[in-house]
Order: sequence, then C-alpha cells, then structure tokens
Amino acid sequence: MTDSKTAVMICGHGSRDRQAIEEFTLLAQHLRQRLPQFDLESGFLEFARPIIRDGLEALKSRGAGRILALPGMLFAAGHVKNDLPWEINSFAADNPGLEVKYGRELAIDLKLLKASAERIESAERTSGRTISRADSLLLVVGRGTNDPDANSNIAKVTRMLWEGMGFGWAECAFSGVTTPLVDAALDRVQRMGFARIVVFPYFLFTGILVKRIYQWTDEAAARFPGVEFLKAPYLRDHPLVIDSFADRLEELLDGQPAMNCQLCKYREQALGYEGAVGALQTGHHHHVRGIGTDDDHQHDHGHTHEHPHDHHHEHGPDDHHDHDHHGH
Repeated sequence: MTDSKTAVMICGHGSRDRQAIEEFTLLAQHLRQRLPQFDLESGFLEFARPIIRDGLEALKSRGAGRILALPGMLFAAGHVKNDLPWEINSFAADNPGLEVKYGRELAIDLKLLKASAERIESAERTSGRTISRADSLLLVVGRGTNDPDANSNIAKVTRMLWEGMGFGWAECAFSGVTTPLVDAALDRVQRMGFARIVVFPYFLFTGILVKRIYQWTDEAAARFPGVEFLKAPYLRDHPLVIDSFADRLEELLDGQPAMNCQLCKYREQALGYEGAVGALQTGHHHHVRGIGTDDDHQHDHGHTHEHPHDHHHEHGPDDHHDHDHHGH
C-alpha cells in the first residue's frame, strides 16, 4: 500500500549528456521498485528536466504531506551543502503546510566500497593477461571540487580500496578543478613500473567527465604500450548503490541525519579557505536550470571558469563548480 502522506524526492545534478540523464532516470526507476510504499519523484539542479522544483510540486499536487529529499550525489561539496538546500528551503518556505526534510549525501559507505571493488574486479576480468594485484596500481578518480573536505574523501576511498583489495600501490586523481588531473597522474604513476594500471572513476553516472577520464586513459595506453591500462566501470545502478540510497532514506525516516560539518569550509576556517566561513547560502543555477541536454539543442554553455592547474577547465555540467560565495 502506498503511503500517500510521505513522498521521496531524489535530487540529481543534471548534465548536458543525454546518457547521464538516462542513467539517473534508470536509478530513479530502481528506487521506485525498491520503495513502492512511497510516491517518488526525481529532478535536476541544472540542464535537464524535470527541475527539482517541478518534482517537488508534482509530489505536493498528489497529496504529499511530508517530502523527504535525498541528494543523488556521492559527496558533500557546494551542490549538497548549498545549492540543493537552497532549492529545498525555498520550496519549504513557499509551502509552510508541508513538512520537507533534507537527507545527506551517499558519502563513504561500505556498500559503495564493495560495489567499487566489484566494478574494479569486472575490469580485471576483461584482461587476457595474468597479472597479480601486487603488480597492479589502482588509480581512483573523483570529480574534483574546490572543497578540500569533499576532495579528501577520494583519498580515503582510494586508501580503503587499496588495502582492501591488495593492490601494489594506489593513487587518486581528479577530472577537473583540482589536482592532480588524470592525464598528469597517469604520466606519473606509469613511471613506478607496475605491469597494470586500473583506472576507476568513482562516479555515479557517465557524462562529459567520465568520458574524459576514459579518453585520457586511452591516450596514456597509446603512449605507454608496455603497461596494461584497464578502464573500470563507474558505479551506475549497482544493486549496492540502490541499497545505499535506501539506507539514506531510512536515516531520514528515523530522524535528521547530520552532515559532516566538522571540516566544512563554510562553518570553520579550513586551511586556505578562511574567507569562506559564513558565506551566504544561495543557488547559482538559474541560468542553466532546465535548459536541456546537448541532444535537445546545440547549446554552447558559453563561459568557462578558469581554475588553477586545470588546462582551461571547461565549465562542464558534471563538474562540481563550487564557488566561495555559497554559504552553509
């Protein structure tokens, strides 16, 4: 029996990449099947439709008395700490008769680590060569943000996969915004002499950034033919990802989960980001909200954000393009 009073909203980032939107939609379908007792909607922060506000309004129109909003994102950088709360809080302020609660990001989770290991193992099985883990190097790739707390999570994921799976060495890299970028990291780690390098994008969905990571890996394989490069699949709709979302919902049903604010640059003076403390919380996606994917029209998102050491990093739809004017 469907609980007509409590509804669930899955909040995605959005992308200009049609395949990324399809994969997020597939995840939402899995969650509907997993959680049939709830009315469930999904929406996007930018580019794709429906936008988050549309999903929230749809749940309201179908009689929801309480809406539990979950960020469909791995880590808490600017989007989870600022943009999504602004969307949710704005809707809640306009609808004082509704109870609206906001959950936490997926974060570092043992289920996600197990799913990651299975993705890495699937890449190893594609090889025709017998190379031990001790002779293999693992490169875990995160999105990259200007939030050091979020970036440090990739380092922790890397270390836990390294020790848990028995690789000879492991490094982390990023697809943009911060360093090391994937191409530079691959050039460096191939000098360590490992017979195999496994590149694993720690991403939920494909998109411009994942495709860039795989392209950099192909280019490195062409430059260094003596090393075997394997491209591990990203997390996508792994059953343990679905389980992790269900866990976040259970947390929200049981109470109000606390986000990790201990190292948040908006709450405390983080090294190098002292000026970000107490910055105003505001959304900044008005100009790209719901404009569609590249397949909808040949849209050129015509501005670039220059980031240090980022090869004129394009302002891609899958980047966590966090800005210090967002507060917590």
